[in-house]
Amino acid sequence: MSAQTAEGWVEAFLEMMAVERAAARNTLTAYGKDLLDAQGFLAGQGTSLDDAAAEDIEAYFAELGARGLAPATAARRRASVRQFYRFVLGEGWRTDDPSRRVDAPRKGRPLPRVLSRAEVDALIAAAAAKDGAQGLRLACMVELLYASGLRVSELTALPLAVLARDPAYLIVKGKGGKERLAPLNDAARTAVKAYLEVRKIFLPKGDAANPWLFPSRGKGGRLTPRRLAQLLDEAARDAGVDPERVSPHVLRHAFATHLLEGGADLRVVQTLLGHADIATTQIYTHLASDHLREVVETKHPLGRKR
Repeated sequence: MSAQTAEGWVEAFLEMMAVERAAARNTLTAYGKDLLDAQGFLAGQGTSLDDAAAEDIEAYFAELGARGLAPATAARRRASVRQFYRFVLGEGWRTDDPSRRVDAPRKGRPLPRVLSRAEVDALIAAAAAKDGAQGLRLACMVELLYASGLRVSELTALPLAVLARDPAYLIVKGKGGKERLAPLNDAARTAVKAYLEVRKIFLPKGDAANPWLFPSRGKGGRLTPRRLAQLLDEAARDAGVDPERVSPHVLRHAFATHLLEGGADLRVVQTLLGHADIATTQIYTHLASDHLREVVETKHPLGRKR
């Protein structure tokens, strides 16, 4: 009876996240897995999500730390349980929140990895240097990631129609289905034009109407984020940049950091990245501050590094 109740509560919680908060499918899947993990632990303790006491949730949170999980994974699972119980409390299904008294472990948020402008230039050059259509496609993808700050999922999901007429902006559907404008600079637009001339080479056989900007002969009919990451690794090696420091998301970090270094307003960068909370964007100010301090120390007449 208890497990049945807990299952119904989880289902209602996920439905609320999908309908009221427009959570993406991947987000809903993650919440479901996190709550299933918690339910499995609690079942071993002879209890369930619907009747767990604060001590049970405290034990689960402690067990997450003992498993040796990545800090971000453990933090996400704790957050999923907390959000679940806030929902349950709000629905009146419980009169208490057993996760409330458990303090989340404090941890410093790691700064995102970022490439220098010279490294981005080298990466673009290495991509463009590849032979034929492969090089034109990879150069186009790198230019788009860096020029517009796109997430890899947003890039691979771009329909051909959004770029067919050489636009100055892209309309991108981001997390939660929210749309935003993403700018395209001249270099990105030139790279797109060159790629579009050879795009047909990547079309699956008999699929001339393929709607994706970056089609593929794979099952999904479009390039996958994993394949793009592999191509970036190859370009990084050719550019003399450590592949461990390069990923599609690192180019998004570079986009944001280099904008701030150039004097862009934080609110503008927030809008361009599609962040709902400016606190998420503020982490880039730490990276930009390092650059600004270096400029002062090397360029100012009284700088220590003259």
